[in-house]
Amino acid sequence: MTDTLPPETDAQENRPYHHGDLRRALIEAARTIVVRDGAQALSLRGVAREAGVSPAAPYHHFKDKQELVLAVGKLGFEELGEVMAAEIHRVGGTVAERITAIGVAYVLFARDNPALYRLMYDCSRNMEALPPEMHEKEHSAYAIVRNAMIEAGRASPDSEIDVELATIAAWCSAHGIAEMGGFAQFAPLKEALGGELNFYRELLRRTGNFQAR
Repeated sequence: MTDTLPPETDAQENRPYHHGDLRRALIEAARTIVVRDGAQALSLRGVAREAGVSPAAPYHHFKDKQELVLAVGKLGFEELGEVMAAEIHRVGGTVAERITAIGVAYVLFARDNPALYRLMYDCSRNMEALPPEMHEKEHSAYAIVRNAMIEAGRASPDSEIDVELATIAAWCSAHGIAEMGGFAQFAPLKEALGGELNFYRELLRRTGNFQAR
């Protein structure tokens, strides 16, 4: 059922907001619902309830549910970038070690946030282009992978196409491991390698996209 704007006479419409940034509060409330109940449970009324505001409040910031879903997907990619950046800072080390750390951070983010991760890709699948802030911001997840590919010599900074292809190749490698890494048949390999993290590290190193030249 499509969400429709509640009537202006709703008794809750006169309730004052208690959020300094209501739009952000609504997005975070939507994220909470997705993580807790799944994306299928998301509705504008439900988000208003979760945020503690009137049923009409979300419509001042989002024209419909899909616009809110896209905002949650964007938040997910922002969080992924923060996780990657933190892992680079934590690991330091060589270029190759930092690249592997980025890949592992990606896979673990997907493992730990399955509903949010799925929503992120459901949102981006039919996009003709990434939103500028996701593509161009220096600390976005995309930019972190792109810069790592350049630093590792996987792409020439003088060729936009080369950089794009190298970034996509690395991203697809991590995405594939995130999709398949939890398969039960890999349990013996994980045990032989000393645990899940070592398993992911070895897979990433063997893709070639996460190695320095």
